[in-house]
Amino acid sequence: MKKVLMFAALVLSVAAYGQQKTSARSAPIQLDLNGIVPTITWITPETYETSLTEKQFTVKVGVKSQGKLKSAELYLNDALVGQSRGFKPATGTGYDKIIERDITLSEGDNILKVVAISMDEVEVSDIRVLKVAGAATAMMNNRTDYALLFGTDEYDEWSNLFNPVKDAQTIAEELETNYGFKTEVVLNATTSEIMAKLREYATKSYQEKDQLFIFFAGHGQFDEIFTEGYLVGKDSKLNDPGKTSYISHSTLRTVINNIPCEHIFLTLDACFGGTFDPLVARSGSRGADDMYQDITRSEFIERRLRFKTRKYVTSGGKQYVADGRPGGHSPFARKFLQALRDYGGQDRILTLQELQGYLLNLKMEPHAGEFGDNEPGSDFVFVAR
Repeated sequence: MKKVLMFAALVLSVAAYGQQKTSARSAPIQLDLNGIVPTITWITPETYETSLTEKQFTVKVGVKSQGKLKSAELYLNDALVGQSRGFKPATGTGYDKIIERDITLSEGDNILKVVAISMDEVEVSDIRVLKVAGAATAMMNNRTDYALLFGTDEYDEWSNLFNPVKDAQTIAEELETNYGFKTEVVLNATTSEIMAKLREYATKSYQEKDQLFIFFAGHGQFDEIFTEGYLVGKDSKLNDPGKTSYISHSTLRTVINNIPCEHIFLTLDACFGGTFDPLVARSGSRGADDMYQDITRSEFIERRLRFKTRKYVTSGGKQYVADGRPGGHSPFARKFLQALRDYGGQDRILTLQELQGYLLNLKMEPHAGEFGDNEPGSDFVFVAR
């Protein structure tokens, strides 16, 4: 610090001298420091701020000085980096010295600083920031959330509905805009078109932590003889004793369970949707999340997605459910949207348990549960941007 102050005093004295001569000259004397001030050039990393997923990194810096260079040191978070490689021969590089170090970084921000001092005691420094994502953060950044939504309000033989198409489109827009989902909306599909689209999603490739949300809005039906619930497609027949023009819930369970995505959440906003579960049973609460309060947002998500998910929620049980006022939303869709638009509270992560809390106040009580290969402790999360 003393040397820097001495140099500053020299600059001020020269400037003062130039001011005394202004009567004989048009401008004060200018001190050319280019010949004595070292210059620092970052080779790696090049940019001021760099994001990484690995903790090992090689720093390479070139230092040039017109005069002799006294020292050039690399600091990591204010600690001097050891001489793992030392000064490299600078012949033919355009630099007087090259610093090359292999360093081990920590998660979060890592501050690199190079300090160069000339033999004239002129000191310069420059800084770079390396940001290292933790394992949970890196994994979460590499995953994708998908949403496949079916809305049917026009039927060949069944009575038309008011809101399923709007419900599907509005929920899709919310998921895409505020949650980053890759969405696809299929409108007024026949039963064969529904099955073809589900088959398409069964042939996709998914990463370990990817999620798939599947939503159906439209007519549903239940057969007391077969004790089976059904989805009604645009072309389903009113008079179909064999139910060959419908999609049975048992078929739907099997098909969706076999989609090779680790985390799937199914929502049925249709009459008799609760019969998707053969026992028409509701899943219980898993309790509070106090044990997760002191971990990062990414770690919370990673823990939630540790186990295979096959969960569902329906707008009702073994009964008819309301379509809502024309031009609005069904009561179930309104509550679902309200949950999404509250963004899961302060942490902006909406879990299934939190979602169900919004739905429990509906007059037509929804049902929730698991199916297929669901594992205990599984979950599905809507992560707001």
